[in-house]
Order: sequence, then structure tokens, then C-alpha cells
Amino acid sequence: MKFSKMHGISNDYVYVNGFTETVGDPNSVSKFVSDRRCGIGSDGLIMILPSEVADCRMRMFNADGSEGMMCGNGIRCVGKYAYDHGIVTKPELSVETKSGIKYITLEINDGVAVAATVDMGKAILKPVEIPVKAEGETFVAQPIQVNGSEYRVTCVSMGNPHCIVFCDDPKDVPLEEIGPYFENHELFPERINTEFLQVIDEKTLNMRVWERGSGETYACGTGACACVVAAVLNGYCKHDTEVTVHLLGGDLKITYRSDGTVLMTGPATHVYDGEIDISGIPSPLSMAL
Repeated sequence: MKFSKMHGISNDYVYVNGFTETVGDPNSVSKFVSDRRCGIGSDGLIMILPSEVADCRMRMFNADGSEGMMCGNGIRCVGKYAYDHGIVTKPELSVETKSGIKYITLEINDGVAVAATVDMGKAILKPVEIPVKAEGETFVAQPIQVNGSEYRVTCVSMGNPHCIVFCDDPKDVPLEEIGPYFENHELFPERINTEFLQVIDEKTLNMRVWERGSGETYACGTGACACVVAAVLNGYCKHDTEVTVHLLGGDLKITYRSDGTVLMTGPATHVYDGEIDISGIPSPLSMAL
């Protein structure tokens, strides 16, 4: 299997061109290539495929093999790959995802895409649609019990579910310990991504993220978007104002518009191309036998 290793502010994935490559069992392949000792090493696998409704289609798989709905850092790299490899020839393109069609505007430097602004669509705030097991129109600053402690959380979906916890300093959070309890909390039927968020000022946030299926990652694009939405809903930031979100891997620029849509701007980086033998990867079926 030919692949490209790419990252968006250190949120790294193995990218496969589905226009030319066939991956029969992407769930197992994602687990294999994501292993940082025995595989390539990544936060997961992203496949770039033909689409009947957009310029291309994106399928994203986590490091544990589960399929995700969307990846904000990943979709910027999908846009870069599509442009750099001639799948599209214009700097504006559309990408079909499991959470709808997303629209990308690329920044081109010397004929190569180096960054992208993505229209992430409207933030989803209704608990039943996030999903969260709760009534009402929003789930903002609500108390929940996690591993014996109470937290006030705000939940937002950007195509995948996020739980935001405001705190004094994310670096002091024992994320490896508490992250799994949030991810698998009974309140979240499809598990949850959890962000611990510090407000520096109304235009600057600092976050760490525990991603469902991958653990702590250096960055999460949809998580950064959800954090700005949560900061606006809790009165820390304002609509229609670009907010810089500091993540472990770098910075993203996020704007939560008054119409409910979210814009995300950040870099997309190619690391290297390679080829790996996946013929010996055991599928779940063969393992069961």
C-alpha cells in the first residue's frame, strides 16, 4: 500500500489515495499503521476517495480502528493532498465527509498548498444531536459526575461530539487518568472527545484534548472549533471574532460566526511518502476464527 504521512499542527495521519489504492479492511489497517513501535506511527488512517457529490471524499479512522465522522486537522491535509496531486486544480474545493460536505480554501505557495481555511458548517448544540443523554436545546455549563468528581461541562458537536471543561491550566490536568472516564461516560452514547480549556483572554485560548479512540493527541481541529463555540456560549469570547487556540502541536485560528457556522484556519504539512506491506494484517474475522 502506498501512503503519505502528513500532519496538521502535529495531528498526524497516514493518508491513502483511494483513487489509485484499494484498502479492503481500513479498520484493521488503521490499527496497524498507527502503532508507533511496530507500524508507521500516527493518530489514524485517512482515505481520500472519489465522490459523487464533492471533489473528493474523506474517510477517517482512529488509532483503535474505529471510524470517525470528521477530523479538522485531517481535512486540511486532504485538501493539500488533493491539490498537490492534481485531484483538483483549483484552490477552492469541496470534501464529502460523514458529517456532510465541507468547503476548503487553500493557501498556495510556489504551486504547493501550505495552509487551508475550512468552512466547518454549523455547530450542533442540541444534546440529542451531539449526542448527549439530556433534554433541552443546549448543554452549557452543566454539572456531571466523572470518576467521583463534579465537573461543569459544555457539549458541542462539530460533526463529532465534544465535551469542553474550563480549567485554570490544562497542563495540570491528569489527562491520561481522567480522559478515559470522560470518553466512556454513560452520558455519551457514542463516546466523546474531551477538551480542557483555559481562557487567556477573549481572543486567546489554551487547550489539551483527549480524543475518543486515540487518547491524547497534539491537536484536534474540530475540538478547537468546539472550544471557541463553548467559549462564546459561556461568555468568554464573542461571535464573528477570530480566536487563536493554542494546542500542544501549534495554533489554529477559529471564528464562530453569528449565523452558527465555524471557520478554521491552519497549516497542512507533508512529511514523507512510502509503501508498506499490509498483506499479513489479520482481519477481525480471521482473528475470530
